[in-house]
Amino acid sequence: MKMPFFTSFILLVLITQIAIRRTSYKIESKEADFWEKERKANFTRRKPLDNLNYIKIPIEALPFGALDDDESRYCEKVIKSLADQKIVNLTGFTNTDLKLEYGAPNITELTRYDQNYTTLVTNLQKWGKLLYDAELYKEATTVLEFATDTGTDVTATYKLLTDLYQNKLELSDSERKEKISALLPVAEELRSLSKDQIKRLLTESL
Repeated sequence: MKMPFFTSFILLVLITQIAIRRTSYKIESKEADFWEKERKANFTRRKPLDNLNYIKIPIEALPFGALDDDESRYCEKVIKSLADQKIVNLTGFTNTDLKLEYGAPNITELTRYDQNYTTLVTNLQKWGKLLYDAELYKEATTVLEFATDTGTDVTATYKLLTDLYQNKLELSDSERKEKISALLPVAEELRSLSKDQIKRLLTESL
């Protein structure tokens, strides 16, 4: 009676060891691929950055001065300060990807462009929420629509904008659906983990 149990135990141990070895091999293989890719990236020469999708802030179109409180003024100040900076949405791209595409010497500059973008969409969301809470719905819509035009992956921006379309603006059913539907292609192009959540939010709002 003991032999079958012992044999089964030995088989289980062997199977477990094989599984561990396969997993270790896959991990080692991925690590090797990563470091090889990183090595190539570090030797990639500088390339022109002319073809980047630079974001321009429409200063004249945004509702600056609509609110007069410290938080709003701070958001406005930050956004205005970015107007003469280079801003690029590089969400979802690793440093290795960027070095391979544009050259290792450009990584510091590209990182600054991406940081500017993160600062921009973060403050657009804050400002849009402040306008929403103040019942300045058209102004909030303008701010949040600009954020989505840049390809933001801030879920709260899409949630708040959808609420504006559904409940706060005087839109017909067809207009509401048209505006929400127009956000789906934007969500489809996102390269972040929030992509599926945003797509689901928009689809359920139609």
